[in-house]
Amino acid sequence: MSADPGPAPAELAGKLITPDDSRYGLLRSTYTTVGRPAVVVLPQSAADVAAALRMACERRLPLAVRSGGHGLSGRSTNNGGLVVDLSALRRVEVVDRAARLVRVEAGARWARVARALAPHGLAISSGDHGNVGVGGLATGGGVGWLVRHYGLTVDRIRAVEVVLADGTITRADPGTDPDLLWVMRGAGGGAGVAVAFEIEAVELRDVGFAQLAVPVDPAGETLRRWESAMTQAPRELSTAVTLAAQGPSATAFITAVVASDSPAAIRRALEPLLGIGRVMVQQAHLVPYTELVSTAHLHPNTGQMQSTTTNGLFTETGPATARALVEAATGPHPVLVQLRSLGGASHDPAPSATAFAHRHQRTLAVVSAFPPDDRPTAAAAWARLAAHADGAYVNFESNPDETTFARAYPGQTGARVAELWKRYDPDGLLRGRAD
Repeated sequence: MSADPGPAPAELAGKLITPDDSRYGLLRSTYTTVGRPAVVVLPQSAADVAAALRMACERRLPLAVRSGGHGLSGRSTNNGGLVVDLSALRRVEVVDRAARLVRVEAGARWARVARALAPHGLAISSGDHGNVGVGGLATGGGVGWLVRHYGLTVDRIRAVEVVLADGTITRADPGTDPDLLWVMRGAGGGAGVAVAFEIEAVELRDVGFAQLAVPVDPAGETLRRWESAMTQAPRELSTAVTLAAQGPSATAFITAVVASDSPAAIRRALEPLLGIGRVMVQQAHLVPYTELVSTAHLHPNTGQMQSTTTNGLFTETGPATARALVEAATGPHPVLVQLRSLGGASHDPAPSATAFAHRHQRTLAVVSAFPPDDRPTAAAAWARLAAHADGAYVNFESNPDETTFARAYPGQTGARVAELWKRYDPDGLLRGRAD
């Protein structure tokens, strides 16, 4: 049962949604998790966010912060606590067209960002689904359809407007608070609440979009050839692979995006993929970037996709890794296996430049399992892959804990993240515990 949050503070009057409100059913949950918070706060400014944090602290309510609610961990809702829902903070503004500098508020969805930037001929690489919120993705990493051309979303963030746990409203940029900027780009969820970002966009309107289907042998040699092709590919090409079981083997459904509107450049970029196996289906089109993160993706999040997901980054997909990936997708208890190509621009920054330190791995592998036995099924599938992984991405993790923290933030990066979380949120309000 939800706790009684008490009367609304004066500055939040009219901005609290409780279970007796007709809007509560569409605001209580996330994409993966049904929540029952005592109250959902709908702030309209950074000052409102600060007031909500004070309310949670003073009334000792568990706290969750939500930008879009698409996060796989489900941590943007809770039971009996307070949820800060940033959906009213959704403005998108081109601040400096010549410098391609864009201000995006954290509660916007990436579909609406893409649509707002399209008339200016600009785009931001921003995940692969239009319903994802800006804040969660842009504080964790951002592996999108343009990752090899653009880099991660965090690589192009130039400043962040942040509300700290004590209610302080501040700006993090290289000249004012470089430590806060560093941690907000990859590990921001434990340091503060991002309310807006200044992001450098790229000149982009149309892209090459191709879909291919290729049989995958039980040993996974097709996957190794795909990774090898991507290592040699121009950075304009980014790909994602979904494995679908076909008996003891699988089919790789490949989505390829080429950051160019030149038909000749698109053909050149796609050509190496045609040599990785027997291509059964091939479709290629020139489409607006907005189609990749379409407004058709927008929907309420009501816990409709309960699942367990984990992931790993791989420097090289060796024979054992390739076979394990196929076995995970085709075994007696199969899981959904998705692969994302890295490299290109995502390898340009130094590992120490942001809190996302993984700058040499070639492939991100994600496994997901679904009820009723999602947790043990995902764990069993990942057990065969874990020894080969070289890091992890925090945004594709359902059960973040100390082990997954160490994989996402290795070595000195983890030590610095932990120190900065403690500095900016000494009582652990944003992490749900005191350290």
